[in-house]
Amino acid sequence: MAISTSSDYIPLLIQMAVAGGFVIVTLIVTHILGPRLKSKKKDAGWECGIESQGDSRFPMSIRYFMTAILFVLFDVEVIFFYPYAVNFTELRLDGLLAMMLFVVFFFIGFIYVLKKGALEWGK
Repeated sequence: MAISTSSDYIPLLIQMAVAGGFVIVTLIVTHILGPRLKSKKKDAGWECGIESQGDSRFPMSIRYFMTAILFVLFDVEVIFFYPYAVNFTELRLDGLLAMMLFVVFFFIGFIYVLKKGALEWGK
């Protein structure tokens, strides 16, 4: 096993410097060369080509956010199944027990969410 030295990191540092320099130069050049036209109509908010009406700060139901968070949570759960599915023969019984425990924890969380009524839209 070879011991890495600080000179082994020089290509990485050069790549980071070039990437950072590109970002900084691009931001500066676009700011300098970009148009500076300002008007009331240009600064107004537009959504999908439809002119905005009223205040955009209206209250939204927490149920929408709960559903979005739960979707992300259970979507990420599926991501954790992939390494197990790929390596299940090497993981044997230990891997199976770990995945079963993982599923049990998520199932308990799902039951909690159901009991709290987070998935009921009719109320």
